[in-house]
Amino acid sequence: MIVKPGTESLAKAAKDASRKGPPPVHLWNPPFCGDLDMRIARDGTWFYLGTPIGRPGLVRLFSSILRKDGDDFFLVTPVEKVGITVDDAPFVAQDFSITGNGLDQVVTFTTHVGDTASAGPDNPIRVERDRTTGEPSPYVLIRANLEALIDRKSFYRLIDLGVEHDGQFGIWSNGTFFPFIPVSELI
Repeated sequence: MIVKPGTESLAKAAKDASRKGPPPVHLWNPPFCGDLDMRIARDGTWFYLGTPIGRPGLVRLFSSILRKDGDDFFLVTPVEKVGITVDDAPFVAQDFSITGNGLDQVVTFTTHVGDTASAGPDNPIRVERDRTTGEPSPYVLIRANLEALIDRKSFYRLIDLGVEHDGQFGIWSNGTFFPFIPVSELI
């Protein structure tokens, strides 16, 4: 009989696995144990049974065992895999730092759970635009299929640093140009 895991067993497994660095969730292939009533809202708030998880350390712990397979999100330990709901992206990039300039510029993002990623070929930035309103939703790949929604203030800062390249307006990082919008659509 498969027993549905609770947050306590997942938290313990994540804590044990993360003692030597980030857990290798990409290597684990445990049996699927069902869905857990856990949700990550678009603003990065984690909910369990409809209630926000108020302990940042616990959220960071759960985020360390998060994996995306196809379009589905799971919390994975060596012995169990449970499905969770993610409204948009599982992380929110709340800040960034820049070193260098021009083609040598490197933009490094920090998420609400403390992950960092430098935008480049392995961690691309992409911008989706709402078909009706044109409103942008910018993302950066943080790790293994897991993206962060770049928060509004950070995106505005990126726009201030943007440049034109090949008919596109965007930003350079790690020698790669990431377009935000065609120059022809700028007001």
